[in-house]
Amino acid sequence: MKILALDAVTEACSAALYIDGASRQQYAVAPREHTRLLLPMVDALLGEADLTLADLDLIAFDRGPGSFTGIRITLSVVQGLAFAADLPVLGVSSLAALAQAAYRQRQADSVLSLIDARMGEFYWGYYQWQGDRMQLQGDEQVSRLGAIPVSGDARVFGSGVATRDEVLREHGLTRLNDEATLRYPRAEYIGELAALSPEQAETVESAQPVYLRNKVTG
Repeated sequence: MKILALDAVTEACSAALYIDGASRQQYAVAPREHTRLLLPMVDALLGEADLTLADLDLIAFDRGPGSFTGIRITLSVVQGLAFAADLPVLGVSSLAALAQAAYRQRQADSVLSLIDARMGEFYWGYYQWQGDRMQLQGDEQVSRLGAIPVSGDARVFGSGVATRDEVLREHGLTRLNDEATLRYPRAEYIGELAALSPEQAETVESAQPVYLRNKVTG
């Protein structure tokens, strides 16, 4: 299966080609540069693989939660590419992609994915490794720290760690990981999760973002 995956919902921006279990990726932490970077990343990946859009099976994308602007940029690029090549699309959670990366890179099988939502709030979700992927336990939510239930087994990954390290510890979240490679969701894990559930692909007209709240966070 040949999947193009896109992610631009946080400060990082990335595109990946996931082909029969192997992934290659273009990635940059470049706030406010996503519009300029995303399509050249796609062109570079397709060129390196000697592929065109028509050769792909589907386009996977980070559906959020994250920056409202970043989610809109991601979805607009996906819509343009999918319409041009008549491809199905598949939205993947940014929080799930973080959790999948935590397992693949650090063998963390119980994870709290935590993305800074600004205005004193966080996007979060608890995940556990089940079978071949991280599975959400409960619901994805947005809230202040005091509303996040503490799980002693879970390791905490994501941009929320970097922005609120001391406060997180005060609230009982102590198993923190602030490695740069595990701070933001990446397209390679969007592609991996899409490859595990290709039956969930849909038409581009049906694709919906997930904001979790109505106030714009940038």
